[in-house]
Amino acid sequence: MVPIKFGTSGWRAVLGEDFTVRNVRIVCQGIAQHLRQEKIGQRGVIIGHDSRFLGEQFAKTAAEVLAAHGIPSLLCDRETPTPTISYQILRHQLAGGINISASHNPPEYNGIKFTPDWGGPALPETTHAIEQRILPLVHGEHVKWLPWEKAEREGLIRFIDPRMEYLTALEKHVDMEVIRQGQLRVVMDPLYGTSRGYLDDFLRKAGTKMAVLHHWRDPYFGGLRPEPTPTTTEELQETVRREGAHLGLATDGDADRFGIVDQDGTFIEPNLILALLLDYLAATRQWTGGVARSVATTHLIDHVAVQYGLAVHETPVGFKFLGQLLAKKEVVMGGEESAGMSIVGHVPEKDGILACLLVTEMVAKMGKSIKDLLADLFRRVGPLYSRRVDAQVTDPMRESLNRALEDPPTTFAGSRVVQVNKLDGCKLLLENGSWFLFRPSGTEPIVRCYGEANTPERLEQVMKAGRELFQVAV
Repeated sequence: MVPIKFGTSGWRAVLGEDFTVRNVRIVCQGIAQHLRQEKIGQRGVIIGHDSRFLGEQFAKTAAEVLAAHGIPSLLCDRETPTPTISYQILRHQLAGGINISASHNPPEYNGIKFTPDWGGPALPETTHAIEQRILPLVHGEHVKWLPWEKAEREGLIRFIDPRMEYLTALEKHVDMEVIRQGQLRVVMDPLYGTSRGYLDDFLRKAGTKMAVLHHWRDPYFGGLRPEPTPTTTEELQETVRREGAHLGLATDGDADRFGIVDQDGTFIEPNLILALLLDYLAATRQWTGGVARSVATTHLIDHVAVQYGLAVHETPVGFKFLGQLLAKKEVVMGGEESAGMSIVGHVPEKDGILACLLVTEMVAKMGKSIKDLLADLFRRVGPLYSRRVDAQVTDPMRESLNRALEDPPTTFAGSRVVQVNKLDGCKLLLENGSWFLFRPSGTEPIVRCYGEANTPERLEQVMKAGRELFQVAV
């Protein structure tokens, strides 16, 4: 069996291989023991699941384990977005949340996300503590659970519908009147995931004319990864073009990631959306303070931040680090290139529903397409183009990868390296403002490569230099 390890956002494994009832019980007992150690278990835990195979059954399995440890559970009555679970934790001061979800992973995967009482993704010290409790359970220590009927009789399990409280909370952060006045036509694609009945209902209430694709549960996600990408949103792009819509909106499996399609059917990269949202929100909300982005996220955010006097905080990859800054109110917005964002006063967890709503508000308010808004932004702060490629690490390239990590080059892509940033992986900042980042995965034989430059041609030079550095197809 593969060791049970929490990655960037929880534990994930293939159904029937390592994601089994026994292993779910083991992980949930580790969480239960952690909460009892912290002396907060009596506050209760919310348990949700996404639209994957056997989600309800695994959620009930989690509740039975918590019940055996005297921890009450609130079970969501249907597939539930991750940010909704985070909101319930904060609103009702719960001990935490367990979400049975593999987020944007392929349909054969499932997973467990644990959200502590502060409402954001569990930090490394928390997941490490849980992993230490899991270890003896994997090697045979007794795992206990209370049968469902007995747990119900003892009042340790009850069902809740968290939808309306969360949607009402979103009204504090999204200007519904602006959306109403925009009279937009919007196409939404939840990719068979959890945002159906959330994002579409909010927009209908705001007076938007809606068309919704794939608004039913399909554990196979139509045979694709439930992740908004240019490939998975092809039907959305075509529908936006055909229907003459102003905007296309998509979310991933558990609705913590967003995807945006412009009125001409073009998929807009998340990095660009983050910069546009920061520009719009800083202007309309009169934000002061700071903004946070991960080390792999566009520096276009930095360029926008300068315009509004906002300090930029750079974090390792993983929204947990951005969420921590949001929870402490040290920043007004946190964003990462993998389509995650949230804002101060909301949840310190990435929220794809919120992002889609704010983009809708922005388009309604400005009365322009996304491409026109980007052209305006580039004129004011200068253009930046970015790219990410994940490359398989072969045995021949492992040596060159390790060498580059230990002794980074002093010149790269024909330019001098002015700074080496090892916050997460190795980021080479070049004298002309371009940069290249490579991050070996901790769980897979993959190196994640990111580049950014002020022209598409310069970006290609940067990525070509990455190919030469590792002899890989970057």
